[in-house]
Amino acid sequence: MNLGNVAIAAGIMGGLGLLFGVVLAVASRFLHVEEDPRIDIVEELLPGSNCGACGEAGCRALAEKVALGDAAPSKCTVAAAAAIEAIADALGVDAGAQEKRVARLHCAGGRAQATQIAEYEGYEGCRAAALVGGGGKGCSWGCLGLADCEVACTFDAIVMNDNGLPVVLVDKCTACGDCVDACPRDLFEILPLSHSLIVQCKVPLASEAATALCSVACDACGRCAQDAAPGLIVMKDNLPVVDYAAGGPAAPEATFRCPTGAIRWVEGAQFPGRGQARGGERAAQDATTTESADG
Repeated sequence: MNLGNVAIAAGIMGGLGLLFGVVLAVASRFLHVEEDPRIDIVEELLPGSNCGACGEAGCRALAEKVALGDAAPSKCTVAAAAAIEAIADALGVDAGAQEKRVARLHCAGGRAQATQIAEYEGYEGCRAAALVGGGGKGCSWGCLGLADCEVACTFDAIVMNDNGLPVVLVDKCTACGDCVDACPRDLFEILPLSHSLIVQCKVPLASEAATALCSVACDACGRCAQDAAPGLIVMKDNLPVVDYAAGGPAAPEATFRCPTGAIRWVEGAQFPGRGQARGGERAAQDATTTESADG
């Protein structure tokens, strides 16, 4: 090997490296954009959970929008009210208003209500059980009760109660949607907390065909749609569909004549009347402050 050629090649590579370094240094100096220091202030006041409930990629992304005036501080529904006010004061803007959203379960068929046609033995998970005859449950649309949602929730906002149903702890729920993704039967939906009319069933059958599977299944009688404000509830595929945008106002009277309790008026947690949830006092305390929804 010719040492002279090696030296020349090394010199060329070194020269190119030096040239590119100088170009990058000059470009950095003239093209550098100063970041708004208020972004750091806002980010420090946000909870840092990066849950995505605000619709942004994380707290940093939201902080940038809030600092630029493209989003109100209240777009973060997880932060405490004091933190939202602190952000608004730091930026000299109005805090705005953002309604809290929470995960709701469209099923009330726990162990005491849904028929069991077989004993499931296998991996303790809803997704696995759904592949093996539905985990032994007679209802092919209901909650399997094996806690995939509880495991998926990184905010400890879901605990399983003694009836085999997930209880969403409203104060801890960030509406991140992890439970929605985890449920193999698409039973969770993220709804505004003020939407108190909850259809707790997804069985697309009618009359005895539905109630034979679960005592709290919707039998498609349609009484809730008749008793609700015009347009608020419509029957579709043998199930009531609540549309707050189409009608209203919503009221508990829509649930009074439901023969099975498949549609409930819920304020707070959904299933406080079904016994203390695993996880102890935190669930029991949450449950005692809410209306019993034993369907």
